[in-house]
Amino acid sequence: MSVEYAAIRTRLEDGVLFATLDAGPLNLLGVDLVRDLVSFVGALHTDPTLARVVVIESASPDYFSAHVDLTAVPQYTAEAAKAGGPGDASLGMLLDKLARVPAITIAKVRGRARGGGDELALACDMIFASRENAVLGQFESGTGALPGAGGVQHLTRRLGRARAIEAIVGADDFDADTAERYGWINRALPDDELDGFVERLAKRIARFPPEGVRAAKRAVNELTLASPAHIRSDAATFQSLVAAPESRERLDYLAARGLQTPGELERDLGKAVEDFPR
Repeated sequence: MSVEYAAIRTRLEDGVLFATLDAGPLNLLGVDLVRDLVSFVGALHTDPTLARVVVIESASPDYFSAHVDLTAVPQYTAEAAKAGGPGDASLGMLLDKLARVPAITIAKVRGRARGGGDELALACDMIFASRENAVLGQFESGTGALPGAGGVQHLTRRLGRARAIEAIVGADDFDADTAERYGWINRALPDDELDGFVERLAKRIARFPPEGVRAAKRAVNELTLASPAHIRSDAATFQSLVAAPESRERLDYLAARGLQTPGELERDLGKAVEDFPR
């Protein structure tokens, strides 16, 4: 690609665009990464010939993307707003735009993908994850909020009502095998097979006539993606709840113990949100 990004490294090979998230050890969805995603997603819509398949992966072996930058919600939201028009000022609408790019998109998850990081993966057409190292979760309910960037919509459609409520309201971590069994991801693969499997599948799809592939994706999207109104509603609810006093109290407590820094709390965030003092 002709555009250079601060937080995404790109490599084009045989019709497959490999996009590596490289925004620090946690790959937080903050101002820099969201700004780059706006430009990246826009380019995929503007020029459908740019890539037939996109693989989104992480430079960090421990974090696909930990979650959004909870210290900069208004700032990254302002960046996300540049992807759309009035009423679309949310990470959720940016990720909805990612879900609708003409290219086939694959999230390759190695390490932790929680909150907005998991929602980024869910916006892709397929998710393949490391059996040994992937952890997925929507921890927002544990802080008094809810997934605000598409997680409610995608997980309900993928998991069904009961399991979606378990995943969202339980706010716990899920290993790759459980996520595969629930339908959260396509497959859990041995870590040493993950890269090769995803590359082979991506290049296989990239060799097919593109118009048929794009038409198939559009047809599936029409049957399965949430309406923009539902995405906007979840985003507004998240932004309201995350600013509420109880949520701020819980987030401040977690921040004092190491939230958004590499360490034990971020590694075990699903457990940490349960340990708020009563």
